[in-house]
Amino acid sequence: MALTLHHILFSLALAGIAGAYAAVGQAGGTGYIAAMGLAGFAPDVIRPAALALNILVAAIGTARFAGAGHLTWRGTWPFIVLGLPLSVLGGATHLSAAVYHPVVGVLLIVAAWQMARLARSANATDQLALAPPPLLASILAGAAIGFVAGVTGVGGGIFIAPLVLSLRWLDVRRAAGVSALFNLLNSAAALAGLWSTSPRLPGELPWWLAAAAIGAALGAWLGARHLAPSVLRYILAALLLVGGARMLIAG
Repeated sequence: MALTLHHILFSLALAGIAGAYAAVGQAGGTGYIAAMGLAGFAPDVIRPAALALNILVAAIGTARFAGAGHLTWRGTWPFIVLGLPLSVLGGATHLSAAVYHPVVGVLLIVAAWQMARLARSANATDQLALAPPPLLASILAGAAIGFVAGVTGVGGGIFIAPLVLSLRWLDVRRAAGVSALFNLLNSAAALAGLWSTSPRLPGELPWWLAAAAIGAALGAWLGARHLAPSVLRYILAALLLVGGARMLIAG
């Protein structure tokens, strides 16, 4: 298809969203959905396209943080062992949007405030992070987050990161690595379930994927190796605030 200025600008916007989210281990699903909604795409196009972008960006983030040594088996599997199956169960659970949108929105905004409040002391706080995180508590936390992620359709990584950072279970880079992997698995499972309905994919999707890949590669590289822990926490706080506000508006 012919590439127009509109397509180029929209692809650049997606690259920026992917880069910002990938820097802290997030996939950017809420950002892509908002951007496509503002651009006038239909809901039956937005969901599969956002999931495809999520998978790509989360895969790049997972590879980057793992390659930098911030993703370990012991620090990861407790969150996934029940988190992934319960996210599938949560996806099959239908709760009123009037109930979960305000609750999740407030939780994300409170988490944003907590991240911003502690950002200045991030270097000292990260040195106090437990290694590895407590086994039973992290399994239960992963299960709860997986279920909430499935119910709300929001990537579980956006809940895992503030939780493990607030509890000092992981430092900010390892939290980003776990978030990226959690988002990758959840998005892949969601897209597999959606694929059986023969979703509509926009013709522009290859361009979007290419732009998101470039943005995610740059953002994850910066987050995994170069940005200070305080900067990463401020970025995460901003993304949590945006996600929480979007939930409250949607509710």
